[in-house]
Amino acid sequence: MENMSHTEHRLANFPVSFFSMIMGLSGLTIGWEKVQSLLNLDLGLTPWLLGATSAIFGLLVLLYTFKLLLHRQSVVRELRHPVKINFFPTISMSLLLLAIAFLPVSSAVSAPLWMIGAGLHLLFTLYIVSVWIHHEHFQIHHMNPAWFIPAVGNVLVPIAGVSLGYVDLSWFFFSIGILFWLILLVIVFNRVLFHHPIESHLMPTLFILIAPPAVGFIAYLKLVGELDSFGRILYFAGLFLTLLLFTQIRRFLGLRFFLSWWAYSFPLAAIGIASLTLFAETEQAFYLQLGTGLVTLLSGVVVVLLTQTAMAIGRRAICVAEHAPATAPAAHPPVNPPTGRVVRWLIVIALVLTFAAGVWLAMSFAPPVASM
Repeated sequence: MENMSHTEHRLANFPVSFFSMIMGLSGLTIGWEKVQSLLNLDLGLTPWLLGATSAIFGLLVLLYTFKLLLHRQSVVRELRHPVKINFFPTISMSLLLLAIAFLPVSSAVSAPLWMIGAGLHLLFTLYIVSVWIHHEHFQIHHMNPAWFIPAVGNVLVPIAGVSLGYVDLSWFFFSIGILFWLILLVIVFNRVLFHHPIESHLMPTLFILIAPPAVGFIAYLKLVGELDSFGRILYFAGLFLTLLLFTQIRRFLGLRFFLSWWAYSFPLAAIGIASLTLFAETEQAFYLQLGTGLVTLLSGVVVVLLTQTAMAIGRRAICVAEHAPATAPAAHPPVNPPTGRVVRWLIVIALVLTFAAGVWLAMSFAPPVASM
């Protein structure tokens, strides 16, 4: 009975942010699909990545459904939380990303995933924006890059939507996403520059800054069908933010593991796929090498994230009640002991090598046009 009670307690604290795993894994799947297509390689990765991502998504949906049925008040509290509310659209974004990943394999599977994902994301966007407008408890330190998640989901819609024939609907979602990206970008930088530092457990969400322009670039090309000045602005804005965040690596290395670490994954996938997309338009080998390097780097990052997540679950550091209120002041990242810093720098070196391996892969198997 005690074990049953403990299991139910952990289910009540099962966070909706777990679905950010699916965003990272789907991004990895789409990235490798793109790499294999451009390099004319079949590494046999797609069935495994699609299968694993779909299975994990199914498991998370099952667990969160049980939470909704057995601990409805816990779900309501998440919906009213100034930070956690922004992670609910990761559910609809997971469906949209799975729709994109399944599109080259089966449009019959992709279409219903896209329809459910787009409809659900619109509902989440309407609800969350309504909460933003009519709030009674938000304060400036509640603002963080996770607020971009609903906006990013809207710009995801055209990537599969155009191919499935829903062009006007895709423009509708794209317009919503770009509008709120610009609004939130100003607010987030105001918060970062002039107010308390972002809490250590939310620091990885800074990587979400990369996603709106990178995903927006891919979606915009789908909508207009050709590369123009606005498309370049979107891509290079995402590339600059990527470079900016990579220069902050020392700050990220000092952070303790939280589920928010998964925020590293999808934005890396987004800028990597955007680079590969730009190569397909310009036929400049640099973008193929950069994009392939970023996708292989993402592969190493996902391995680290899966390992850290499994270890955190094993030591029961996830699905536990919070001990600090949401309004607690920001804390600076904890300092790791020397041995911990050494291990993390070794991981960084390994990730750099995976990036280099991706560049080598692109150089070795590039199509003839890429070497011109």
